[in-house]
Amino acid sequence: MAQAHWHCYPWLVLLCACAWSYPQAGSLGREDVRNCSSNPPFLPVTAVNTTMRLAALRQQMQAWNLSAYIITDTDAHMSEYIGKHDERRAWISGFSGTAGTAVVTMRKAAVWTDSRYWTQAERQMDCNWELHREGDIPSWVLAEVPAEGRVGFDPFLMSVDFWENFDLELQGSKRYLVSITTNLVDLAWGSERPPLPSQPIYALPEEFTGSTWQEKVSTVRSYMKNHTMAPTALLLSALDETAWGRKPAKPPAALAVIRATQNPSFDSQSNPTLSPRLFNLRSSDIPYNPFFYSYTLLTDSSIRLFVNKSRLSLETLQYLNTDCTSSMCVQLEDYSQVRDSVKAYASGDVMILISIEYTNYGLYEVIPKEKVVINMYTPVMGIKAVKNSKEQALLKASHVRDAVVVIQYLVWLEKNVPKGTVDEFSGAEYIDDLRRKENFSSGPSFETISASGLNAALAHYSPTKEVNHKLSSDEMYLVDSGGQYWDGTTDITRTVHWGTPTAFQKHLFLLSPHQEAYTRVLMGNIDLSRIIFPANTPGRILDALARKALWEVGLNYGHGTGHGIGNFLCVHEWPVGFQSNNINMNKGMFTSIEPGYYQDGEFGIRLEDVALVVEAKTKYPGAYLTFEVVSFVPYDRNLIDVSLLSPEHLQYLNRYYQTIREKVGPELQRRQLLEELAWLEEHTKPLSAMAPRTTSLASLWVASTLAILSWSN
Repeated sequence: MAQAHWHCYPWLVLLCACAWSYPQAGSLGREDVRNCSSNPPFLPVTAVNTTMRLAALRQQMQAWNLSAYIITDTDAHMSEYIGKHDERRAWISGFSGTAGTAVVTMRKAAVWTDSRYWTQAERQMDCNWELHREGDIPSWVLAEVPAEGRVGFDPFLMSVDFWENFDLELQGSKRYLVSITTNLVDLAWGSERPPLPSQPIYALPEEFTGSTWQEKVSTVRSYMKNHTMAPTALLLSALDETAWGRKPAKPPAALAVIRATQNPSFDSQSNPTLSPRLFNLRSSDIPYNPFFYSYTLLTDSSIRLFVNKSRLSLETLQYLNTDCTSSMCVQLEDYSQVRDSVKAYASGDVMILISIEYTNYGLYEVIPKEKVVINMYTPVMGIKAVKNSKEQALLKASHVRDAVVVIQYLVWLEKNVPKGTVDEFSGAEYIDDLRRKENFSSGPSFETISASGLNAALAHYSPTKEVNHKLSSDEMYLVDSGGQYWDGTTDITRTVHWGTPTAFQKHLFLLSPHQEAYTRVLMGNIDLSRIIFPANTPGRILDALARKALWEVGLNYGHGTGHGIGNFLCVHEWPVGFQSNNINMNKGMFTSIEPGYYQDGEFGIRLEDVALVVEAKTKYPGAYLTFEVVSFVPYDRNLIDVSLLSPEHLQYLNRYYQTIREKVGPELQRRQLLEELAWLEEHTKPLSAMAPRTTSLASLWVASTLAILSWSN
């Protein structure tokens, strides 16, 4: 992606759930910042020396007679976010970005990652590593591994889907995938590897859940009993599935979501997916996510929870009815025994339902193929995506409190940035601290993206204490942040400018398109937010609306337009969104809407809101939907070029601002945050099509003259 100056490079990047389908402008075809051909090689100061690490890994590979070893970027549950002890690819390569796969042979080492992380990878990897910006991994393996070569991998860190695709590519090549349950990177890592988490696992208070877990188990078993494939067991691997707890939506709405997926093998009788509601438990095994490492195997007569038992208090054990053996009692088994237990269960006359996206190959390979029912996702993903009325109310309430946090932060920035006392890192710390003080807070929902000037051109840049950039009134600033609350998860992005954008920035678009780009990003946000569409519409069909205003002038952005969001679960909740592999949009889903624009090496803009899919009021009857935005923070009117907006845009903005005043104003008043209340009232004043531009004709003439002179040179 964008290239930053040496003093403000990004070496910690936030993970995004979206698979990018558009190239990032300015990112293709540029040279690697490393120079490995010079003597000595030229490397950034942040490059990690991996020579000894690779030597230790290759020693293990030699012991297992391997020609290559695959290191993925996930954990045994195919999690988007992973704990420190699972950051194997980061440790072996030095590249800490959260998306990428490594392959090591006896002679070479390579990492594949997407355009979000190219700059970061170049600045963290030493010359032991090749960075691949394109091409597929199996093709590289076929070229580097000799015939009869063995390609090792940890089966617990590879999904069934990943394994099937990789194995298909190698078939007939005389190169063989070899499943090794002992992780070789862990052996090389040794005692330096961070320990497993040990925090308590707790039950959510009743006011943040719906029905009891016993009621949920009964519902799940009823669905399993009527399933056309008659599964005797459901194996849950995704952590948000086992942690999720809520009362289900009405069956027709839930089943409509399942039918809308690309999983036709599941019909109206095939929905066992309310099982994530089994326990209503939470913990903090993964940064920013309230999950705990576990698996669940549910049958008609037993409930097995595979977990570290020592982390459950006596109160939690009583809550789960672990002191009995009936069908409504939870049987605790050690987390490490799940493979053996699944294998033993699969030896009987059974049929096990799994997800090929979230079940690891280590469990799949011990189940006879004739005894497994597979699908891309367990239907729980579709069910979980549809929030019931209580969940909707809870999540909306969390966004009101979160808006107070963001407004407090913006007011603080306006006062302190001109003093020169705020940098990207201290700003991120400040907003994170504000969120921790809120009611029901469980901290941030992801690592805050706090990016000034050219750093914002890297869509997932996050500063560190050692590496950051001072905020200035002369530069645009992007903050993408969110919170985990017991009643909901939040995610919001605002881009601001405290000074007066120059005529260059406002009108001479080819030089520095700050204001026009901002306004067109805002137009895309509005165009998508106000659209009315038929129920069950694929998100990918709506994606173009967010890009239309940018496309009209030849601009684009290289990331997804949005993602689902959970209720005190994942900030990137799969599979809702606007890409081809997302499920169709239906009433009750929450999604982010986040168009952007990134000028490589100069600035970045993103405007992100969370919206609820609701019924639309149409002239004629029919099943039509629209979005209700539940993020309540105004946009920076200093960057809005009102002349670009249509009457419909202005009407939408003014109505949205009225909603913000009605929702957030009383909360600010209740807390006696009078300065923030005055700020809110000022920044939500109605916009007018006749609003004067802040740039004078004289300054525009000067800017135009300077531009002509620069072109003539």
